Amino acid sequence: MVICWGFLLIEALLLIEINVSMRRRKGKDDKENELEIISIRTMAQETLGDWGGTLASLVYIFLGYTSVIAYSSKSGEILFHLINLPAPVSGIFFTSVFTLLISIGGTQATDQVNQLLTASMIGLLVAIEVLAVVFGGWSGLQGSGDWGKVPATIPVIIFSLVYHDLAPVLCAYLGSDLKRLRISVVLGSLVPLLGLLVWDGIALGLSAQADPMVDPVELLMRVKWSGISYMVEAFSLLAVGTSLIGTLLGFSEFFKEQLNSLLSNSSLTQTLQKPNMPFDLRKWWAGNKVSFTSVALVVVPSLFVSTTVPDAFSTATDVAGGYCMTMLYGVLPPAMAWAMHNKERDNASDQKTLSRARPVLVVVGLLACGIVAEQILQDILIFHF
Repeated sequence: MVICWGFLLIEALLLIEINVSMRRRKGKDDKENELEIISIRTMAQETLGDWGGTLASLVYIFLGYTSVIAYSSKSGEILFHLINLPAPVSGIFFTSVFTLLISIGGTQATDQVNQLLTASMIGLLVAIEVLAVVFGGWSGLQGSGDWGKVPATIPVIIFSLVYHDLAPVLCAYLGSDLKRLRISVVLGSLVPLLGLLVWDGIALGLSAQADPMVDPVELLMRVKWSGISYMVEAFSLLAVGTSLIGTLLGFSEFFKEQLNSLLSNSSLTQTLQKPNMPFDLRKWWAGNKVSFTSVALVVVPSLFVSTTVPDAFSTATDVAGGYCMTMLYGVLPPAMAWAMHNKERDNASDQKTLSRARPVLVVVGLLACGIVAEQILQDILIFHF
């Protein structure tokens, strides 16, 4: 897990360096109430050419939808256990709440809510882990483990630790300040890593005390104090919520950038305008039509799949973590950094950046390709047996 975290941290730092370099070159100046985002598609297109932009777009769209499907499906399962509301209805309700928050509240309001949810999630995680240790669930490095099963867990680990879809939004939100961006990425990535490491120690300890085939979460929820089961469910819901916010925000901004490009020279403008509305409402719609349309493009197809496909969470997690995230946030960033460095060779600055370290780019690029190859091999073996 620590190796995956280090690998993903390097990839995130590469993404923000590429994004900031482009923002400075284009002289991006964010408006007071609206962020001007340079999406990963634009980054790939300007560094790798049209084929890079097309590949990044296809993979990102597939990743965005599989991620939202996974979060919607899982939130429905959790709410069903908590309030006995049917899972499809619960998933739609949960996703709709955050959709309205992003559409109406904007980036600043969403950021404030996300900070509150994250603080609550961390508090619950600490409480759960303390209780688990008290009930004898901690084994540290002494627990049982099977290293042969590690490759199959890589997609889930990557899915749990990836935050790279927020990189373009973060670069705009923090004003392309590389120092602040690096600190934010490092500190922000340490929080889930530490939580997951402690949880893994607890899970190994619990699994050593019972049947290895039983989910450690179920073992934890069987302890004497029944209140811990509600704490686990609440923590899971907060974790899904904070992840969903990041994905919805980043994915909708991607569509927003594409729609703005189309609207500048397309008849689509007439489709999105509402001439029969009262003037005040028409004025409000003119300022928000692209945002609402982009969010709708994200949410509607995802909710349809998550409510109609059985076991959508597991399938979406494997596909997103094993292929989409590794391709988009593993293979492409070093390739983009290499290409950008070649194009800017004559205008290279004296500033030392990770994206100019060729050995690092080679190592992380090969590691990403190895993860994809391993996932392909795992899937082939599953189909054969």
